[in-house]
Amino acid sequence: MISERDSETTFDEDSQPNDEVMPYSDDETEDELDSRQPEVESGQNQINRDAEESREPLKKECSWQVKANDECFYEQSQFKRTIFLCFKKSKYAGNAIKTYKYNPITFLPLNLFEQFKRVANSYFLVLLILQSIPQISTLSWYTTLVPLLLVLGITAVKDLMDDIARHRMDNEVNNRTCEVIRNGRFKNTKWKDIKVGDIIRLKKNAFVPADILLLSSSEPNSLCYIETAELDGETNLKFKMALEVTHRYLQEESAMADFNGLIECEEPNNRLDKFAGTLFWRNTSYSLDADKILLRGCKIRNTDFCHGLVIFAGADTKIMKNSGKTRFKRTKIDSLMNYMVYTIFVVLILLSAGLAIGHTYWEQQIGNLSWYLYDAQDFIPPYRGFLNFWGYIIVLNTMVPISLYVSVEVIRLGQSYFINWDLQMYHAEKDTAAKARTTTLNEQLGQIHYIFSDKTGTLTQNIMTFKKCCINGQRYGDCRDGAGQLQSHPERQVDFSWNMYADGKFLFYDHYLIEQIKSGKEPEIQKFFFLLAICHTVMVDTSDGQLNYQAASPDEGALVTAARNFGYVFLSRTQNTITISEMGIEKIYDVLAILDFNSDRKRMSVIVRESGGNIRLYCKGADTVIFERLHPRNLKREATEEALDIFANETLRTLCLCYRDISHDEFEAWNKKFVEASVATTNRDEALDKVYEEIEKNLILLGATAIEDKLQDGVPETISRLSKADIKIWVLTGDKKETAENIGFSCELLTDETKICYGEDIRQVKSTKDFFLTTSLSSALLQTRLENQRNRAGSSTHSSLRMNEPFFQGSRDRALIITGSWLNEILLEKKKKKKKLKLKFPRTAEEKKKQTEKRTRAEAYKEQQQQNFVDLACECRAVICCRVTPKQKAMVVELVKKYKKAITLAIGDGANDVNMIKTAHIGVGISGQEGTQAVMSSDYSFGQFRYLQRLLLVHGRWSYIRMCKFLRYFFYKNFAFTLVHIWYSFFNGFSAQTAYEDWFITLYNVLYSSLPVLLVGLLDQDVSDKLSLRFPRLYVLGQKDLLFNYKKFFLSLLHGAITSLIIFFIPYGAYLKTMGQDGEAPSDYQSFAVTAASSLIFVVNFQASKLSFLIPVIGLDTSYWTFVNAFSVFGSIALYFGITFDFHSAGIHVLFPSGFQFTGTAPNALRQPYLWLTIILSIAICLLPVVAWRFLSMTIWPSESDRIQKNRKKYMAEEQEWKRRQSAFRRGISGRRSAYAFSHQRGYADLIASGRSIRKKRAPLDAVLGNSVTEVRDA
Repeated sequence: MISERDSETTFDEDSQPNDEVMPYSDDETEDELDSRQPEVESGQNQINRDAEESREPLKKECSWQVKANDECFYEQSQFKRTIFLCFKKSKYAGNAIKTYKYNPITFLPLNLFEQFKRVANSYFLVLLILQSIPQISTLSWYTTLVPLLLVLGITAVKDLMDDIARHRMDNEVNNRTCEVIRNGRFKNTKWKDIKVGDIIRLKKNAFVPADILLLSSSEPNSLCYIETAELDGETNLKFKMALEVTHRYLQEESAMADFNGLIECEEPNNRLDKFAGTLFWRNTSYSLDADKILLRGCKIRNTDFCHGLVIFAGADTKIMKNSGKTRFKRTKIDSLMNYMVYTIFVVLILLSAGLAIGHTYWEQQIGNLSWYLYDAQDFIPPYRGFLNFWGYIIVLNTMVPISLYVSVEVIRLGQSYFINWDLQMYHAEKDTAAKARTTTLNEQLGQIHYIFSDKTGTLTQNIMTFKKCCINGQRYGDCRDGAGQLQSHPERQVDFSWNMYADGKFLFYDHYLIEQIKSGKEPEIQKFFFLLAICHTVMVDTSDGQLNYQAASPDEGALVTAARNFGYVFLSRTQNTITISEMGIEKIYDVLAILDFNSDRKRMSVIVRESGGNIRLYCKGADTVIFERLHPRNLKREATEEALDIFANETLRTLCLCYRDISHDEFEAWNKKFVEASVATTNRDEALDKVYEEIEKNLILLGATAIEDKLQDGVPETISRLSKADIKIWVLTGDKKETAENIGFSCELLTDETKICYGEDIRQVKSTKDFFLTTSLSSALLQTRLENQRNRAGSSTHSSLRMNEPFFQGSRDRALIITGSWLNEILLEKKKKKKKLKLKFPRTAEEKKKQTEKRTRAEAYKEQQQQNFVDLACECRAVICCRVTPKQKAMVVELVKKYKKAITLAIGDGANDVNMIKTAHIGVGISGQEGTQAVMSSDYSFGQFRYLQRLLLVHGRWSYIRMCKFLRYFFYKNFAFTLVHIWYSFFNGFSAQTAYEDWFITLYNVLYSSLPVLLVGLLDQDVSDKLSLRFPRLYVLGQKDLLFNYKKFFLSLLHGAITSLIIFFIPYGAYLKTMGQDGEAPSDYQSFAVTAASSLIFVVNFQASKLSFLIPVIGLDTSYWTFVNAFSVFGSIALYFGITFDFHSAGIHVLFPSGFQFTGTAPNALRQPYLWLTIILSIAICLLPVVAWRFLSMTIWPSESDRIQKNRKKYMAEEQEWKRRQSAFRRGISGRRSAYAFSHQRGYADLIASGRSIRKKRAPLDAVLGNSVTEVRDA
């Protein structure tokens, strides 16, 4: 099936790149590329010939054309696209970026349009229109208008503030400046004014404003060193190199102003490490690849200046293409709340219909027969019932409270400020505070099931530190004094002041090693550090008298820096020599050959001629490859292996060092083969590797190094706590499998007891009834599951293929480690190979049907395979995905969202994490030195990974609990308030009359009952922040949706209905046939309305704060009762009585007689003791059962938080004395060694050997600007 599917090739599939066709795996991974490199002829001539021959095909596939310094070129019709009707726009994007939503003209209409897309807002707008119809409305229009304006206003102000922040951020980026050729001269120009085809100059430490073709630079051979922290979080330098022709001819300003080259290349796409194009200039074509392109977001390093031609700008740049679509994120509670509002709509319509039918019946039986009820309108009873239906829709509208949405927004805004103000999430080193960049997702932080994390810059600092070593079988690096005695506590660090080249940041505590070096009695130690100083491809730069090392990987830089501090300093190099300072004595060595590292060799060597004429090979590499090449008689091999095991248990990255002496004859013979292999036109790498093997043998072992890939502070503790909270953590990284696995052990994501399953473990699994016996993951396991599903599904294509059996049996402590290439293969996302154009069209209806069925089966197969993968991966406690592209990261997140319906969080620091961050329900960006791309696309940001535990376990859990309590109480108080109208209907002929005064209905949700429930949503705590972190299992409540669901909603509805019954019938029974003390009857409608309203205000305010008020009264809990709670409860009650007495005064009735009709009601009714006894009785009957139930549940069926609350004083006392013990696990496993202290790419060996990187005397920058500057100087 798959082969048939792959063989279908159409014109559309093989034309220009289309990211939508291939949504996830936008390119092959490095593993795939390495496995099938084509044999190509080397040399510029062959490149040119190929480019010439392929120019016609390129015109079809590479439709993006860029002409340098020619604005008119882009005005041609073929470069225009229709945007609306006859209006056309250039297909070339400008360089300005836009993340804002509004401008001053569009803000009001667009914002109102977005707000009225909310069902509740539209509902209240319709309601306002209905209230303007006197025949159906018994409520004044202002009862709806005032809350609606308040909601729209607050939401608009919040949206405006958010958009102003986006405007500021956009302006900050768009208004950066760089030099651009304008009218033949370089002039300072804002980024937003840069266009495709412009030639720009960038200086040292400047950011690249667009995707540009490197033309020339100040470095030899127009090399340009860049830092890609904004793209991938990596701070080690990478280099790009211009074409030889542009390097030679495009140095002066006038030459660049006259440059008119034409570039034909691929359309804008998201492939960060791929580029294909051709430069046509001076009747010659030159091939272009990714090594000649500087991407937007990179930073120029160690290069005084460089020049480039803009190819992609703005939204077309690769970094922006990788950012993915901005998704509108909503919380799970939001969705549930909307469904509940729809449920309330249905209930409202049913109740209104029932009451309307009741009014129709009442009119027929009583109303038509009662002459004193005649209203001068001869409507038939069914029509009156129809009018009353709309009347009840208006009267009962508070069942769908508009203030709910504004209250939720206020609570979320307050919770966001609490996150921003949390000093325990402030990172002083970077001066970075936590930032809630969105205010709509806070409670979702308390419901996370899966965390997807980047590695480099997120879990690690990407800083390698030399920690320990083993030399000649002796281990060094422990805390020891000068005599070699171990110290129980670290002494002061080693003083390197004797070394003028020492790096002040280097920390080391073994004084014994320093004494050994100074004594010079151990020649093996001298050779060890000499090897570190000479066997590398590090580049050195001197500024302000300080040495600055630039390495292809931070590992290699750490080793050279360590040698520098121990007295063996790499000072400089030329094409054939290297200068070393050995304990203060400078020596120059001839470098005869550099045998560079690659992923297969796992080692590198240098061959040098020493001062005495001796030739020696120095080698460093992985222990597995070094031990195979050792001389049979290496006395210290066992001791070194033992040291490697110890280092591995401490999760340090290990590397073995060795050497051998080479005779002159042997070197001469080998060098001939080396030169021949170096100039081979085919299979050069394989030929070189074969030659390297011949010389790297019979090595003498010197020792081993141990480097710490430094984690960020608190990462292991954070991962441990999050795991205890039943949150699964997946690491998605572009690093190699071994490196990612090593970090997994370092951060305690993997432990000794963890069973690791590798995706590439191909083992045959028998298809039997009990075939899940293997604990090793493989493609065969997934294939077997799929075959069983097919067998069970039978012939029906649409039958359910779901299987509930687990993939694994036994222990749940299992981890899955997979690579991007395996992920593509297993999920059928592998990119189709380009094939010759074949147009195949179905000739008959039968063929068309077969093709459709084939496509349907293929999609079903693919979907089932994806679902099986998710099921299998989710059975593991941890998952590590290595060598994955940005699109694959997003794919993995999307698959878990799709098939597990779980709440996901993605955290990263670089542009390669942006798509993942946007795809997850919650996106978190690590801010600081790694760049701002991830932060700009995130929902929350902070400076260190360790703050994630506080964000989730404290703020997330509190936000979830607070929001759930708020919603339950809010629905309760509104049901209690609104349903009184229904009971009143049975006594007023179902006439849609209100049970309360109009102004009470208007202000009930706005002023009288809002503050206490708002404070519950903002300030309530079940346990303190320290106890929340100490007991992560408390977090599980949110994951299981235990605090707010349909069951809780209907309980709130039932509770509100019972309260409304009490609020109505207690005063009704009390007023029935009664007389006041003064002989007046207080049982009129207005007095009854005041009594019911007063009882309701007391009940809902006490109910909303029952956890913080009523329970303390009976002595159950006094911890969280504060002045703010007291003020909110009693302040709301006092506000009610103050406003009520005001509105019932004669003075306001005189001013507005139609708006205030309850003149004197409150003063008259509330002076009756009988009425106050009625109010007290109503409150007692409503609240005492609730308090009793709460008391019984805490005593008999306490929850985990109840038990912690009960013992909180004990825990707080323990907290004062308790100190965190050292981790009980051994991090790492015996015999497991991470020998990957190398870059993922080749080092700088080719550059060094060719001499292209060696700086020659060059004209200064001013001279490059042209003759005009010289003339000015002469003048």
